[in-house]
Amino acid sequence: MSAEPVWSVDPRTGKPRERVAVEAAAEDVDRSVRAAHDVRESLADRTVRASFLRTAADVLDGARERIVETADAETALGPVRLTGELARTTAQLRAFADVVDEGSFLDIRIDAPDPDATPPRPDMRRWKIPLGVVAVYAASNFPLAFSVPGGDTASALAAGCPVVVKAHPDHPATSELCASLLRGAAAKAGLPEDVVVLVHGFDAGVALVRHPLVAAAGFTGSVRGGRALFDAAAARPVPIPFHGELGSLNPVVLTTAATEERAEEIGTGLAGSMTLGAGQFCTKPGFVLAPTGEAGDRFLDALAAGVSAAGPGVMLDRRMRDAFVAGVTERAALTGVRTPVAPGAAEAHTVSAGVLAVDAALLTEDDRHDLLLEECFGPVTVVARYASRTEITEVLSRLPGNLTATLHIATEAAEDADAASLLAELTPLAGRVLVNGWPTGVAVAQAQHHGGPYPATTSTSTSVGATAIERWLRPVTYQSTPDPLLPPELRDGNPLGLPRR
Repeated sequence: MSAEPVWSVDPRTGKPRERVAVEAAAEDVDRSVRAAHDVRESLADRTVRASFLRTAADVLDGARERIVETADAETALGPVRLTGELARTTAQLRAFADVVDEGSFLDIRIDAPDPDATPPRPDMRRWKIPLGVVAVYAASNFPLAFSVPGGDTASALAAGCPVVVKAHPDHPATSELCASLLRGAAAKAGLPEDVVVLVHGFDAGVALVRHPLVAAAGFTGSVRGGRALFDAAAARPVPIPFHGELGSLNPVVLTTAATEERAEEIGTGLAGSMTLGAGQFCTKPGFVLAPTGEAGDRFLDALAAGVSAAGPGVMLDRRMRDAFVAGVTERAALTGVRTPVAPGAAEAHTVSAGVLAVDAALLTEDDRHDLLLEECFGPVTVVARYASRTEITEVLSRLPGNLTATLHIATEAAEDADAASLLAELTPLAGRVLVNGWPTGVAVAQAQHHGGPYPATTSTSTSVGATAIERWLRPVTYQSTPDPLLPPELRDGNPLGLPRR
């Protein structure tokens, strides 16, 4: 049977653009993984790894116009958004090069021998080593920053792990282009090109997570797809770590004091955040607890005005558009749900942003309204109007895990009686808790955490920021090992000048 072709499709028209590849068969996946596995030792030198990451960033920046043009043709995200995403992507590669150079990610810990301790302590030296080949599953909504050259790839390479990337079907041409550029950068840095390998196809993705030489996986996508791969990773004869980002509601709570102080400002800000990228950010604020009363009404009016002003948006593919239209239609039909701005289908290939409103009490009285507490991918948010502080707690207790949770309080925190208690209630729900801001926009930084309780992610790790590298490492302790046999990083005198405890 011939291999299925992989087509690049224009989401603005739904028409195929070009045939860019073929889906990988099982033997192709096996060949790809073995090729990556065979070159893993080439990444052992930290200096070479750092040079490669910086070279990759330079090469991607040098192809900026071609990358942005290709990605826009496949995603309709627009040149401005994609130019910024590419800048973020290359900055992330350079940031991981700095992490590799600095060396604290190795987490070196040395205990001198102490025969008088109870029990006696031998000489022990601990550090972290790369796991091996990492399978990376590209995301639909970030064709650069969470796809072939994105954070999973950058952090895995920084850890010393070659990667096999399963391309997302929404941007195969962009994936092919970026993979080619990364492989060229590897050669330019003196590494084998197979430190980065690309495969296409649904079956290839399943085969990849099951391959015995794949040591870990990183995924960004739907709860359904991610959970299936997570279960497959756990069911292997030798289970592997599966770091999946699956879905997030990203709740927002507005205190009464904050709403009375700046209702219009908060409403306008929320409208901008939830419609950004046609509501296709994983950190889109999709659920808001706002007070009843005059201030809450002003907030809702400002939100509705901002959302109404947003033009129709193109979603990443027809399947997502259909799911959005069906999802908002089902939610709007629930008893007690109002539509200050009706979301749904616009023209043939676009959708209209919208706002759904409901009394918070309904969310705790009727299980049929649990649908409003699930992510709806696209430009819609649900506003639940609470009448008391108790209702906030009751609704928050029903929420699943999230990437983010946001709290808007009075400008002077001391003047907002609910600020501290609400912050404490939101903290268990998310990996990043914001105060008086919006969650769309994930800074690449040392202190960043892009993860959260299930179903936001399947592990406690982050996929963004310096500590994302920890996903692809495992600790090893050498005990009573002669100095000449130790890795240079662990030898007496710290010859490489690394951070050590």
